[in-house]
Amino acid sequence: MKEINCTGKRCPLPIIEASKAIKEMKGGESLVLISDDPATRIDLPAWSRMTGNDSHQIAENRYSITKKATN
Repeated sequence: MKEINCTGKRCPLPIIEASKAIKEMKGGESLVLISDDPATRIDLPAWSRMTGNDSHQIAENRYSITKKATN
């Protein structure tokens, strides 16, 4: 599983870096985003709804993102 460490980076960089990584992945693949920016808790679910990807917080400052499956 791919991991992106955005510790110390502020909005919008964690979402931008996650978005770039997701574009390179196949449908159904997951990555872990590490971000200590408080805005990530709000921004990541909103981004997921807009893009159709699945995300959830798995621990403090750690989020799992799964790319939407393609037909």
